[in-house]
Amino acid sequence: MTQALQRNLLAELLQGRAVFPEPAADGLRQLRARALERANALTAPSVRDEEWRFTDLAPLYKGSFQPVSAPAPIDAALLAAVHMPEAQVRLVYCDGHLSGALPAAASLPQGLSITAASDALGSLAGFDDDAFVALNTSYLKDAAVISAGRDIAATVHIVHVAQSAQCASYPRVFLRAAAGAKLTVVEEFIGAQGDALVDAVTEIDVEAGARVTHVKLQRQPVSHFHIGELSARVARDGVLATYCITLGARLSRHNVHLTQAGEGAQCRLDGLAVLNGRQHADTHTTMDHALPHGNSEQVHKCIVDDAARAVFNGKIVVRKHAQLSNAAQQSRNLLLSERARVDTKPQLEIHADDVKCAHGATVGQLEDEEIFYLRSRGLSPDAARALLTYAFAAEVIERIPVPSVVQRLREEVLARTNKGSRS
Repeated sequence: MTQALQRNLLAELLQGRAVFPEPAADGLRQLRARALERANALTAPSVRDEEWRFTDLAPLYKGSFQPVSAPAPIDAALLAAVHMPEAQVRLVYCDGHLSGALPAAASLPQGLSITAASDALGSLAGFDDDAFVALNTSYLKDAAVISAGRDIAATVHIVHVAQSAQCASYPRVFLRAAAGAKLTVVEEFIGAQGDALVDAVTEIDVEAGARVTHVKLQRQPVSHFHIGELSARVARDGVLATYCITLGARLSRHNVHLTQAGEGAQCRLDGLAVLNGRQHADTHTTMDHALPHGNSEQVHKCIVDDAARAVFNGKIVVRKHAQLSNAAQQSRNLLLSERARVDTKPQLEIHADDVKCAHGATVGQLEDEEIFYLRSRGLSPDAARALLTYAFAAEVIERIPVPSVVQRLREEVLARTNKGSRS
């Protein structure tokens, strides 16, 4: 893919700004202008770029995607299928636009606020060197800015629906938790059949002593493209747990940048990709230990069937002054067919002396002995393989602290890995 075609992709995607209204706030207008300038200067990535060498965006370059000026009516069946009873608040976005109005302050749990604008937007997700973050920011309009006040607990469900054909949408979410707050946010990406591009950015600011759980469920149709960015900062004694579940999209990319910006910060960064057909999922993560006494734990698992391909690149950075940091990272991968492929690259970059850091990667297949054992207990070959495959995924799924989400994922993973149910 030549540089001209890469640049043309961004130029074509930026054409939709002509009908996209400017935000009212001066700060957001200035942010969008800076992002537009940067997007015009950057080129879309290609396999010649080291960070993208396993992910060819050529299928995306061949498409034609533009934002829609207003949200379309949402298929009620799509929303019914993702009902989450634990949520105190649900926000629905369709093709990048808020569906309906933001909830009134009086209807929200005390201490929780939700707005569409904030000067904090763009403070964590930098776009100087990232074409897709710059593109998202240049379209910034219907953001979800969710702030949890001191010592409150709240659960929010955000549903992003990509429904219009050939649509490009740019969801934006900013989460902030004050000291002592406990905030759980589930972002769910779904859609209707047909081509679509979702370019999503989420920023998370965990203040001192706060606890935030963020769950990303990417369940778009396999005709879609999904590119996502998660940038987070965790202050002193803050706790952040993130879970990224990738089930859908023809091609998806998930970039994560977590910074422990205070002593004693704790981060969990788990991921699961379940792929079949010719799906391609790429996850790149950076866990940055910037100050002492930080802890991080990461488990990323891929289950790959048919001719699908998964990519994982996980980097742990321990800065010079981040003494007594403790970091662990595991990349574990399961191949269910001879054509399935996984490329995994765990990395450590340590500049401190007194630390505990470990990483590892495995790629394997189901054990014949385990399948035989389950078959001897009366299970069919397909059921035995599905059960063993779910057991492999369960370490990530069962940690998610939202029971209805766990149940839905349990059923979906079992169904997708039972070849008898797909025949």
